[in-house]
Amino acid sequence: MRSLFLFLFSVCSSVSLWAAKVTGTVTNQNGEPLPYSSITVKGSKDAASANSEGVYFLQLPAGTYTIICRHVGFERQEKTISIKEDEVQLDFVLKEQSVSLSEVVVKAGAEDPAYAIIRKAIQKRKEHLTEIKSYECEVYSKGTMSLRDFPKTFMGQKVDFEDGDTSKRKMLYLSETVSKLSVDEPDKVKVDVLSTRVSGQRDGFGFAGARFFSFYDNNVQISNSLNPRGFISPIAENALYFYKYKYEGAFSEDGQLINKIKVIAKRGYEPCFTGYINIVEDEWRIHSLELMLTKQSQMNFADTLRIEQLYQKIAVQHWVVQSQILYPAVKFFGFDAYGSFANVYRNFNTEPVFSKNYFDNTILKYEKGSNKKPIEYWDSIRPLALTKEEQVDYVKKDSLEQLRENPAYLDSLNKVSNKIKVSNILITGKTINRQSKQLSYNFPSLLQASSFNTVEGFVLDVPVTIRKEYTDRRNLNITPNVRYGFNTKQFYAWGTVRYNFGSRFFSSVSISGGKRAFQLNNDEPILPLSNTFSTLLYKNNFMKLYLANYGRINFSKGIGNGLTVTANLQYQDRHPLENTTDYSWKPRSTRPYRPNYPIELQTQSFTAHQATILTLGVNFQPGAKYIEFPDRTINIGSKWPTFSVQYTKGIADFLGSDVDYDKWQVAMRDNLNLKLAGRFNYRVQTGGFTNSNKLYIQDMKHFPGNRLLLSTDFLTTFQLPQYYQFSNADKFYTAVFTEHHFNGFITNKIPGIKKLNWHLVTGASVVWLPLQTYAEWHVGFENIFRFFSVDVITGYTQGLRPRTEIRFGTTFNILGGGGND
Repeated sequence: MRSLFLFLFSVCSSVSLWAAKVTGTVTNQNGEPLPYSSITVKGSKDAASANSEGVYFLQLPAGTYTIICRHVGFERQEKTISIKEDEVQLDFVLKEQSVSLSEVVVKAGAEDPAYAIIRKAIQKRKEHLTEIKSYECEVYSKGTMSLRDFPKTFMGQKVDFEDGDTSKRKMLYLSETVSKLSVDEPDKVKVDVLSTRVSGQRDGFGFAGARFFSFYDNNVQISNSLNPRGFISPIAENALYFYKYKYEGAFSEDGQLINKIKVIAKRGYEPCFTGYINIVEDEWRIHSLELMLTKQSQMNFADTLRIEQLYQKIAVQHWVVQSQILYPAVKFFGFDAYGSFANVYRNFNTEPVFSKNYFDNTILKYEKGSNKKPIEYWDSIRPLALTKEEQVDYVKKDSLEQLRENPAYLDSLNKVSNKIKVSNILITGKTINRQSKQLSYNFPSLLQASSFNTVEGFVLDVPVTIRKEYTDRRNLNITPNVRYGFNTKQFYAWGTVRYNFGSRFFSSVSISGGKRAFQLNNDEPILPLSNTFSTLLYKNNFMKLYLANYGRINFSKGIGNGLTVTANLQYQDRHPLENTTDYSWKPRSTRPYRPNYPIELQTQSFTAHQATILTLGVNFQPGAKYIEFPDRTINIGSKWPTFSVQYTKGIADFLGSDVDYDKWQVAMRDNLNLKLAGRFNYRVQTGGFTNSNKLYIQDMKHFPGNRLLLSTDFLTTFQLPQYYQFSNADKFYTAVFTEHHFNGFITNKIPGIKKLNWHLVTGASVVWLPLQTYAEWHVGFENIFRFFSVDVITGYTQGLRPRTEIRFGTTFNILGGGGND
């Protein structure tokens, strides 16, 4: 055994001694670095990539090699070297691709030769898209985001990155990931993250966007955040409708002629690229591309995004992406950020053998221990050298992270960040952190805690949330709540304890109880601040309240495969409340407040009673896909709708309960990405009461209305009716809510509006009840200054004239309320 050990040791030592490091830089003829240039060894799978400073390295045994250097837009260069020493310096100076136009004669008024090339590429698009039926490869990913400038304050708060660095230029994010990408056409994809690292986050998981964007697809889906419609490929089936092309010439590489085509969007404010795409003669496939997206490409959030792709030939008929680089740039509220997200693809296997159950519902998996690799591992595995700035960032942020784990340091940070300001007391509220103990305390502001209603007068409602974090993504939330009505001089108190857990799938259990005021619709369709302004300014007291001593237990458990089960058991001792004030900010108004019950539904308030209620539910989304971390799993949805089934039982006589009813509901919802045509959302629900022996208004099925100028959720509420107009205890009901977001489709062709980047939105909603039908239709604009919308809504009621009103919306939840089923 000892002899075998010595033999293995000597072999490993010999390999180490024979291996030499080849290093160098890649620059253009002006000496400027060419970032992320591709470095390959001819006849070998060994490959590397230059970093953002043009520096690369290779680890090779002694011998003679031909090294190939490539960069998009530059001539390929080969150099032969003999390795005898431990380290070899091999630099490349690449010339811009010289293109020849000598063989092309373009007559006046004739079509540019680029069109014939593009047509042939379009004809071959499907063939190249599916020519490799399955493959595996290794992907090295590195992502960085840096700041060029930022404001001193943001939304009244000082901008402080807590790194001791006062300069405007700083690296915000740095991560590296090594993954295995497995693909089995037409739709099976899996990414296994073998190792990952995030600067300053020892337990973090880095960027793992291993799959490349295929420009053989008609629609290139980069990110829903940038544009859910996607972007039109320059060689899409309908590309000639969107693009103009210009033949820039041709160059030769490895015995093949490559055509350089300039891509130009025909019209502004279309989801189109600009730049260059290089097409291989005769094969009519992509050789490389350098394309750009801007605001005129209908891109959200980012200002520009440059994409570079470089393909390599690995077999007679097989070309694969060798590298993909994304360069985003963002300017937002004084922040000026830029970055790069580079993928290097290597070690392709185009004849993989996958086990029967290899492709499952997990499409991205971080292997256990993937974020625990030592620095020595990364130094030996990465194909892309770190820049000096990146090396400094790792050292600096790792040191800061260790410092931040020191309880004394955390306490010193807390002393600064936990200082309470006047703005916290009046407007924003405050969260006080005890990081060393993983505790936080959240307090509301006076604005958040104050409200007015006609039952209690002015109200102070003060919830305080205490949150304790544990390992394995577990946390405990304790929320005591105290409420005081100044007109009734009554204190109410209740509290909730919620525990979130689940090592793989999210689960939670909560217990709540005490004495509090509820809305008649317990889903609380009206927010207190909304009701305050509608009441004081217009004498519209829409919120209807009652008092209850209650106890409630909630349970939710994720099971996997898109399945979640829920259960709720509650007891309420319900008592009616009456208006106690006629105060308003319209003292000359003689119009009285409406009573504290919905007059559209009943002529007097309910009588005091007790109710014990059990609700069971199941949510299911077939084909749900997951991202799996070592300690948790995240559901990212699927192409199928989400189905939900709910059953509610009012249990007679249990704990003195006076109610006796059975209620059921089945619902289906989905968000359909129609790409260029926009996004279509819908929700369909049907249900009813199989038993309605005894129930009260609180137990009815509520379809919330909305009488405020601020719109509510169009997929759960109606915008024009009174809040309880369609509350019912019928045996059967059906409701359909739809909304279509065009996301720039149509409006990008309207002068003026297209420059504003306003998006058309429309939808319709309808409810069918045994004795009445109601429908709404709305049309409007959204994405106004990014955050606002305006809609014109028309409501149709049987036997009555249509009614039309305007609603304003915002993504900030400042006043509006919404109901949930």
